[in-house]
Amino acid sequence: MSSHMQRREFITLLGGTVATWPLAVRAQQPAGRVYRVGFLGIASRQRALPFVEAFEDGLRRLGYRVGENVTIEYRFANGEMDRLPALAADLVRLGVDVIFAAFNPATVATMTATRTLPIIMVATIDPVGTRLVASLARPGGNVTGLAADAGGEILGKRFELLKEVIPNLSRLGIMWNPDVAVNRSRQAAMTETARTLGLTTIPVEVRGVDTLEQAFATMTKEDAQAFVVQGDSVLHEYRGQIAEMAARNRLPSAAVAKDLAAAGFLLSYGADLLDLYRRAASFADKIFKGANPADLPVEQPIKFELVVNLKTAKALGLTVPPTLLARADEVIE
Repeated sequence: MSSHMQRREFITLLGGTVATWPLAVRAQQPAGRVYRVGFLGIASRQRALPFVEAFEDGLRRLGYRVGENVTIEYRFANGEMDRLPALAADLVRLGVDVIFAAFNPATVATMTATRTLPIIMVATIDPVGTRLVASLARPGGNVTGLAADAGGEILGKRFELLKEVIPNLSRLGIMWNPDVAVNRSRQAAMTETARTLGLTTIPVEVRGVDTLEQAFATMTKEDAQAFVVQGDSVLHEYRGQIAEMAARNRLPSAAVAKDLAAAGFLLSYGADLLDLYRRAASFADKIFKGANPADLPVEQPIKFELVVNLKTAKALGLTVPPTLLARADEVIE
């Protein structure tokens, strides 16, 4: 047989093998299964974009191809909490395999819509205290995922950071929105944590932009030396106004989300949310592979971000200790 002939036969043989090969591979996998994911967000699509990108990046890192073997149905409430139940019900009706719920109100709305579909919470506050799960180790129902803040230690950290900049800090305002259910248990935890650090708290309720003037008047009257804002989407929307009024009232302020430091707050300290959205994808992966949400432990943040606004510190005549600046993930000058 000529070498020419051999080569041709070999190619035919190889060709034949390759032709049957994809069929064999397809048979081993749950053949070309396309997973459907629901995603319920509180903010607008525009504001949620960085989180959406981190979430999709997390899926890609696990080998999923968005639009090919996984499709995502996004629903955004545009900051209107009362739209959440209808949007959650819509995702359940579509028959998605799993629903991602950003923050507590979205998780609550989704739990009301389904007791069977797996729900993955992405950045909840105090999921045990707010009864979203039975425990962090064994959630026990159809809900698991990631907590942005599962306890008091992170609250204490925020107060300690303020004390580093204001060593004689003793009277601390806490601005919060009582309309968000989770904030009540969080408020109790913050008050307790402040007390252990020797701080007297001055709670001020802010339900909307019209109550801001009153909140600052109360803090001034009660001799607050600084204030913290309890993280919540409503107050997040007013971060610009709050920062401006804090400057006018010469009050140093701290918050969870780094957008508030960017808006002019003195500092922010909280979980790296983009990291939580990226990690959320692994819960979908485990559930697609047969895991039961009831048995998947709730995970906590690994990465925290400290942002210091030096421009604000200078305007308030405050000196930020170099040790604090050295620990900051970001310094705004």
